[in-house]
Amino acid sequence: MSVQELHGITLEAILTRLVDHYGWDQLGKRIVINCFLSDPSIKSSLKFLRKTPWARKEVEDLYLNTRFTN
Repeated sequence: MSVQELHGITLEAILTRLVDHYGWDQLGKRIVINCFLSDPSIKSSLKFLRKTPWARKEVEDLYLNTRFTN
């Protein structure tokens, strides 16, 4: 999957898929940002990721490099 393949996939869909796959604990270990470690939620994480380009890139990169089985 390439960056171009993210076109049309919302940040919320990406984050939800990663949380479903890894869970908050593992996601917080893979990408160490406070919104994944301290009282995480989709809403608060999206707010942070939309304002923080480097963190959003980390999430998108993890999504692109994850082999989802379902």
